[in-house]
Amino acid sequence: MSYDVDLFVIGGGSGGVRAARTAAATGAKVALAEDSRMGGTCVIRGCVPKKLMVFASEFREAAHLAQQYGWSASAGEFNWETFRGKLNNELDRLEQVYRNLLNGSDVAIHDARATMTDAHTVSLSNGETVTAETILVATGGRPVRPDQTNAHLGMVSDDIFNMETLPKSILIVGGGYIASEFACILNGLGVEVTQYYRGAQILRGFDDEARGLVADMMQEKGIDLHLGTNIVEMRAEADMDEDMRAPMGAPVPEAGPEAVGKPVWVKATNGDARVFDAVMFATGRAPNSHGLGLEDIGVKINRRGAIEVDDYSKTAVDNIYAIGDVTDRIQLTPVAIREGMAFTETVYKNNPTKPDHALVASAVFTQPELGTVGLTEEQAREIEPIDVYCTSFRPMRTAFAERPDRVLMKLVVSKETRVVLGCQIVAEGAGELIQMVGIAIKAGLTKEDFDRTCAVHPTMSEELVTMQNPVRSA
Repeated sequence: MSYDVDLFVIGGGSGGVRAARTAAATGAKVALAEDSRMGGTCVIRGCVPKKLMVFASEFREAAHLAQQYGWSASAGEFNWETFRGKLNNELDRLEQVYRNLLNGSDVAIHDARATMTDAHTVSLSNGETVTAETILVATGGRPVRPDQTNAHLGMVSDDIFNMETLPKSILIVGGGYIASEFACILNGLGVEVTQYYRGAQILRGFDDEARGLVADMMQEKGIDLHLGTNIVEMRAEADMDEDMRAPMGAPVPEAGPEAVGKPVWVKATNGDARVFDAVMFATGRAPNSHGLGLEDIGVKINRRGAIEVDDYSKTAVDNIYAIGDVTDRIQLTPVAIREGMAFTETVYKNNPTKPDHALVASAVFTQPELGTVGLTEEQAREIEPIDVYCTSFRPMRTAFAERPDRVLMKLVVSKETRVVLGCQIVAEGAGELIQMVGIAIKAGLTKEDFDRTCAVHPTMSEELVTMQNPVRSA
């Protein structure tokens, strides 16, 4: 049977674009549909704008630190409108880069929503129909609001980048990396930040010692963190009776930011009740799998909404594949890109390739950052006997300025093989450090290999190669 194209990719994020380009490079005729902005979550409403906000949020503290080093420095006032204008210009530039890459690869772009009519037919929202031998679904994920009354009054992470003005106060609900990162970002920009998390400690799933230090440092920097706490009730402040406008003596703002609407009154499980200029929910994400017609043609979707795939990213339908966050394997941009490249190797280069999901390094861009690769201490001790090498100290840069900042360096080592099973770093620049450590751990190096490496002095990271004795075994 003859098809319009060899491959149709649904989704123009990092994974979909990489798969489209690499497939086209083999000579395949490729088309791609994206119903939003090219670049997907990472480029438009995730990693990239978030990291630029991280950079912006660090300058106030950098100015304070500079004063302790003898500089007559002042951060002054942060201008959200100036920053947002430059941010939007940069995102426009990056989106055009993605379009140029696709055009340069002879990938046909459809700026439309795509749904499946049958296993080989894609219907576009502009009225077009395209048939394809192979379909690749790379539609990513989206933030979701909790199922509670008036949850629509709260923002989600996508909305942060579109705020017209910066709120004076915000409540962030959630304890994962998105919630904690934005708590640090907005605190750094001068917003009064309160964070509620229903669990016992933020950053569930990360190393206990590491996430504990991050939480301590966040509170030290002024974030009002409440653990074991959730929202009982929330209302638009203007809809309340006069005698309820300022419960518990909380001040009522004169007006809320335009992008958020009116201020929100919130009552918490700990009994607190107050008004915030804005509320942000960072309580989870869901795969963008529904409404595409996939279930009707035999593609299996699990209870979380993720498309079920085999080791080669193939769905239950032979010619339909899926990669990235919509499969809910590891929700990281570099992983989606590698899955896209493995798809091309498998389908178009006759080289069946499984995406490698082992020992993937990652970073949480809180302040301080948390870098991690391999097993946490808690995970490792459930598998085999381990030695834990760990140190926590005040780094030279901020200790000189008499700041209370602390860093953490931890190696988790197999007792039997001496292989380093995992590394956790909490420090400024931990994301940069963990990339390099990830190479060593991916290579299967032992603790003795680390020990044979000469230290670079004076640095924080030299501790990774100078820890001689385990602090504990398990």
